Amino acid sequence: MSTVPSPAAGSPAAAVVNDFSLQVATANGSGSQTANNVLLRSIFRMGVPVSGKNLFPSNIQGLPTWFTIRASRHGYIGRRRELDVLVLMNPETAAEDALAAAPGTSVVYEKKLAVEKLRDDLRLFPVPFSELAGKLPLPPDQAKLRRLLVNMIYVGVLSDLMEIDPAEIEASIRRQLGGKAKAIDLNLAAMRLGIEHAASAFPEKLPHRVARMDATAGKLIIDGNSASALGCLFGGATVCTWYPITPSSSLCETFIDLCAEHRVDPGTGRATAAIVQAEDEIASIGMVLGAGWAGARAFTATSGPGISLMSELIGYGYYTEIPAVIFDVQRVGPSTGLPTRTMQGDVLICHTNSHGDGKHPVLFPSSPEECFTMAQEAFDLAERLQTPVFVLTDLDLGMNNWMADPFPYPEAPFDRGKVLDADGVERLKSTWGRYRDLDGDGIPWRTLPGTDHPKAAYFTRGSGHNEAAGYTEKAQDYVRNVERLARKLETARGLLPGPATEDRPGAAAGLLAFGTSHYGTTEGRDLLEREHGLPLDYLRLRALPLGPEARAWIDGHEVVYVVEQNRDAQLAALLRDELPGHATRFVSVLQYDGLPLDATTVVDGVLSHRGRTGGAR
Repeated sequence: MSTVPSPAAGSPAAAVVNDFSLQVATANGSGSQTANNVLLRSIFRMGVPVSGKNLFPSNIQGLPTWFTIRASRHGYIGRRRELDVLVLMNPETAAEDALAAAPGTSVVYEKKLAVEKLRDDLRLFPVPFSELAGKLPLPPDQAKLRRLLVNMIYVGVLSDLMEIDPAEIEASIRRQLGGKAKAIDLNLAAMRLGIEHAASAFPEKLPHRVARMDATAGKLIIDGNSASALGCLFGGATVCTWYPITPSSSLCETFIDLCAEHRVDPGTGRATAAIVQAEDEIASIGMVLGAGWAGARAFTATSGPGISLMSELIGYGYYTEIPAVIFDVQRVGPSTGLPTRTMQGDVLICHTNSHGDGKHPVLFPSSPEECFTMAQEAFDLAERLQTPVFVLTDLDLGMNNWMADPFPYPEAPFDRGKVLDADGVERLKSTWGRYRDLDGDGIPWRTLPGTDHPKAAYFTRGSGHNEAAGYTEKAQDYVRNVERLARKLETARGLLPGPATEDRPGAAAGLLAFGTSHYGTTEGRDLLEREHGLPLDYLRLRALPLGPEARAWIDGHEVVYVVEQNRDAQLAALLRDELPGHATRFVSVLQYDGLPLDATTVVDGVLSHRGRTGGAR
């Protein structure tokens, strides 16, 4: 048996070009990641918009993993719920995956798995991968390597069945494996073996094909954590203190690699950056605050559990007004939760972090480009506002590969904020106090350690303090201080990145999203207009607290669908708190299963609400 066509298809299906979702099911630690990235890059090199999402377990080896490639000639790169092509290599999940597939799905699988016994309404392509691997030019004692090369055989099979250019696969293999000549030769041999087998065994190819486009010229592929690390480098960061946690670890690891090349004194060869893997998250944020107090640009990267541990010291940084940048690459909580799944569940805890009153600036990048630029903005904002600033990404953006435009080279100088040197202290004389608001914007002037003036020094305390940084428990001093801090937050509204908006003629309502919810939301918006005749305006929120542009946009819409990836509608709760007069305008569209948001969720959520309200709003 070669193929079993879907009964629903009858004759061979018409070709669907550059519009599919392909999922590879393997086991963690099986070496499939290299092969999957080669597939992704090969399609990208053919000019087709593409994205890859790795669904992996929170162990080192053995449990199931799924890698999904989305190709879209229309440029949609968010997750799509429906799958068109399956590659089943894992005996543990093959039956479940096959039974869950929609009728007519194309399934390439290890012949021993006997998927044909489970379904007769799929397009089946059984391949004896283990037997083919036995033909590779390897000695008998290289069984483990032979198993790894099976992955590149399925790349070759897909190359033939989906018309992926073998030359682009070869180029991608060479790029992936660098200068490892022997490894390159073996992987090329495995790929060609797969092509040859598919060409002879399957005269009917997959209906989903790849054809050359010109939609990726000049673009690059990068994950969000790497882009954030590069942004920290260009943003002038010289201190990174961190504790490893999925999914943020690679951000700091990439920064370490970048500093090894770009943070080195050319004369002495000594490092010009301080990087510390701390004993825990509490120590890491403490070191960041110490460095920021001393005048360095410092950051840490963590995820939800780390934010919980850091809370007391984040409050200290807020109350003592020390610049700090905190990257939160969000994952599923609470507690340990699902460490290798994505979510937007830390919006509330980051914006309102620590006990007592206090709110913090939060940036929401939605792409690698914004991970790069907002990392730089975060350091400027932290020093301008003298406060901790959060950059909220998530596992989907942080760890998965995305298409991106080349990053813009920063032209503006660093904004170090209100820093007094000795001459500045002398000029202000008795009017200066560390926590005195001289300009009416809530932001005081600060000095750095070592400033050569007798009045420059002050004591930094997390207990009650007055405008001169002296200890106090006087009620009026406390009230004056925290009201000034609230005034500072109002100043922040005009400094933070404004929203991205796109309005459409005839729209009666609006969609509001942030971060990676952008991709499912914009695709869902197009579907709602194209298939249901429902145009909607769109706002992508890029920061909290709300700025004037976002407030004005919300004012102009009677219904605002707030799309977010958490159970409790955290952003919507904050919007109602900020705009109580508009509380009934906000309608939540939520996804919180740990998978990236898909367009179907957005469409279903909007239509469900309109059905309940009769479509009048």
